[in-house]
Amino acid sequence: MKKRREKGNVFVIPAIIWIFVFTIFPLVYSFRVSISRVSYGKITGLAGLSNYIRMFGDYRFWGTLRFTLIFVLISVVATTFLGLGLALVFNRKMRGLKFFRSLLTMPLFTAPVALGYLGVMMFYEENGPVNVLLKYLGMGKVPWLSHPWWATLAICMVDVWQWTPFAFIILLAGLQSISDEIYEAAIIDTSSGWAVFRYITLPLVSPVLGTVLMLRLVDAFKVFDVPFSLTSGGPGTATRTLTFYIYTQGLRNFDLGYASAMAYFLLAITMVIGMLFFRRYRELYE
Repeated sequence: MKKRREKGNVFVIPAIIWIFVFTIFPLVYSFRVSISRVSYGKITGLAGLSNYIRMFGDYRFWGTLRFTLIFVLISVVATTFLGLGLALVFNRKMRGLKFFRSLLTMPLFTAPVALGYLGVMMFYEENGPVNVLLKYLGMGKVPWLSHPWWATLAICMVDVWQWTPFAFIILLAGLQSISDEIYEAAIIDTSSGWAVFRYITLPLVSPVLGTVLMLRLVDAFKVFDVPFSLTSGGPGTATRTLTFYIYTQGLRNFDLGYASAMAYFLLAITMVIGMLFFRRYRELYE
């Protein structure tokens, strides 16, 4: 039995090596870089907390953080609500259900950079399909890529289009796990669809809904591909996310110490969000 366990441990070694090389070592090394002075990729001395203190006096950092928070709020809320709505619509027997489910999940498997470049064509201000459609409906031309607010909305729309299928798939699985007997019993007491949704469907699907919210929040905070390819952070720096600013400082300006400090700040935000969610759900379901 002992020999079998030892042989089994051999198969765990590649996973341990992978975690160390691609997770633990980068975390430790990037923290070292964040408290160091770095010149063109070479550590030249100890900087202490100066890189972290520098963040709080950098107006560009606060601007990118503000845009990131706005993006996260709009994208996560819209994605979750649309995913839940689609899951409720398709949580029934209907013709062509498998086809529509497959069609709805297609954006999820598309590279975000490709979606960004597709958005450039869709939101082209002169003869793009979106503005042509708006003109056909009697509306004016919208400056999708040259106005800060409209550019923000365009990025959010592309991101929501990509990630709504993710929320849809998970929430649909959660809805299908609810027993039909519960609904049959509820129909005896009330004929109101809203009452059934509010007092039965929503409470039973809330653990799945919370999981979707947490995963989308963490993922949305590190968005980079769509703003990079769709607006390049413009107009000006209006749509530059925190990850975009980290990339700019680290790989364009070669200020790796400052970039690493901001990356650790972003890591702290996502960790706090994750811990708050887990703590809340532990209180509710333990």
